[in-house]
Amino acid sequence: MVLAMQKVAEIQGANFHFNHTIQRIITQNGTVSSLLVNGEEHFFDAVIASSDYHHTETLLEAEERNYDEKYWQQKTFAPSCLIFYLGFKEKIQGLRHHTLFFENDLDQHIDAIYGKKQWPENPLFYCCCPSKTDPTVAPRDHENIFLLMPVAIGLNDEESIRQKYLAHMINRLERHTGTSNLTDKIDYQKSYSVSDFINDYNAFGGNAYGLANTLSQTAVLKPKIRNKKISNLFYTGQLTVPGPGVPPSIISGKIVARELNKHIN
Repeated sequence: MVLAMQKVAEIQGANFHFNHTIQRIITQNGTVSSLLVNGEEHFFDAVIASSDYHHTETLLEAEERNYDEKYWQQKTFAPSCLIFYLGFKEKIQGLRHHTLFFENDLDQHIDAIYGKKQWPENPLFYCCCPSKTDPTVAPRDHENIFLLMPVAIGLNDEESIRQKYLAHMINRLERHTGTSNLTDKIDYQKSYSVSDFINDYNAFGGNAYGLANTLSQTAVLKPKIRNKKISNLFYTGQLTVPGPGVPPSIISGKIVARELNKHIN
């Protein structure tokens, strides 16, 4: 889907530049004049930022930002997550494409995310095994699984902690499927968690899903799509209108494109 969208954009004249770091948004007389990219200054008529909203604003001077640090610290963010991508060298019986491991107390896990903001003691998690329905995603007689556990943002997710929770989830997989020694059958393993969301996406606190859908963070109460002090700077993505998720983020791009056209015309 992403590659198809890129192709459609390129047909219409868009240029894509990968592995380029935006180091600073340079402004002049209340407008963006240029961007500092990999040490070089590039000039633009307007800018739409789809990067993490908080991160985008750190590229501006403090007085040019829509929101200060206190604003973001007071916001309620949706969870981050601990994800494991696993390959197993044999088929695992008793497992479907989708399995929710919700046998523990839901309120305890929610409190760990939003209340105590710590790793859960008895976590709930989701297991996806796409090789059950699509044999092309794993070698013959192998299994492709990913595990996703929602967690609070801002946690220490060092490798020893990740491995602790992997062992916990594997143990529950074994109990559910009646399979033993699953750890010994892993032939591919990769994890992704809080610090990866920060390093790869500059996600505030390592969040994975943007702002929580609380009443005070809904609709017009979400961060604005236009900078209130810089006339030609716009924001798009899951942290602004209409909200988190792939379809809303795409819709956000459509909304902000319409606003930019109004500004230009």
